[in-house]
Amino acid sequence: MKFLRKAKSSDLKGVAIVALDFNTEDDWRLRASLPTVKFLSSKGAKVLILSHKGRPKGIEPKLSLKKDAIKLAKLTGLKVSFINNFNLKSAKSRIAEAPKASVFVLENIRFLKGEYDNSPKLAKELAGLGDFYVNDAFANSHRDDVSVDAITRFLPSFAGFGFEGEILHLSKLMKKPKRPLVLIVGGGKADDKVALMKFFKNRADYILTGGAAANTLLLASGYDIQGSLADRSGAKNFRDILKFKNLLLPLDYAVSGGKILDIGAKTVEFYVSKIKEARTVIWNGPVGLFEKKPFDRGTLALARAVAGNGKCFSVAGGGETVMFLKKHGLDKKFTFISTGGGAMLDFLAGKKLPGVEALRRESFRRRRILPRRKNMNLSR
Repeated sequence: MKFLRKAKSSDLKGVAIVALDFNTEDDWRLRASLPTVKFLSSKGAKVLILSHKGRPKGIEPKLSLKKDAIKLAKLTGLKVSFINNFNLKSAKSRIAEAPKASVFVLENIRFLKGEYDNSPKLAKELAGLGDFYVNDAFANSHRDDVSVDAITRFLPSFAGFGFEGEILHLSKLMKKPKRPLVLIVGGGKADDKVALMKFFKNRADYILTGGAAANTLLLASGYDIQGSLADRSGAKNFRDILKFKNLLLPLDYAVSGGKILDIGAKTVEFYVSKIKEARTVIWNGPVGLFEKKPFDRGTLALARAVAGNGKCFSVAGGGETVMFLKKHGLDKKFTFISTGGGAMLDFLAGKKLPGVEALRRESFRRRRILPRRKNMNLSR
């Protein structure tokens, strides 16, 4: 994998096509990529940003990236131009006429069906707008979309500063992490956490559960959880996890209206004791209904325990988890905050991410686009 940080000045000439993540209500993921954009601009490269918002089926004006382009300009202090259509010939001329260090944002790439299909045709057309490619959208790299995968087959490709940070920090969690290692699994999407928990079966000292993950485990055990949030259709997938020796289920709960809404006081005390022992902590997902008091108590107590453990290597990821930490001013007390939700889960579960694998391919070779043939006629 080639990192932008190590790129030569000669590698950064012309137009950089940069994948960023605008698909979040807050701008924290965008802020994580600002160093990449500013660096490229400072080197005189023109920057064309590819990103998306939502899951549009065709063009949906409410999901336009126009406001995001304005926000990017405010955050970087750079002049940012918005390209509001997909007339790529016109876009190429506009970019060519612009001065060095200019920044452009292309309209929501998901307005084009080919993005979802990882279309080689679309990838080649988009690649024609630039001279090299930079991925700084780690959060999208578990998807095999054109803007994170196929486009790398047509351009020299680099991992941006934020992307590099993700790879380095998350890799540390998989290569001889300091023990004891505590994995905290919560949140509302229980089925997304199955592979992660199975991967850490023999790698974590303790797996602390809360939220939908704990509820689903209870359901798989035969308990009546009434109206509590759980993955009811996939509960059978959790049965093997119940046998894990390092699995810890809540000792008690905060219940309201027949629903489990948070871990209880005894559980908080028990979980905090394990966190204080930890030398590595991985966290994905709140352990309760954190949006509504007093059901944020469990998540806040665990967050403070991790933040207060100055001896541990701590990583948190997932939109809800990160937003909660930021709200309470605890994010900066973690070793690393991952921009990835699903991407972080898949990476830590040992899965191959399309966006990561695309950058790991052997260095760009011209023959990937055009086979070497003598006397080839390119006039057609």
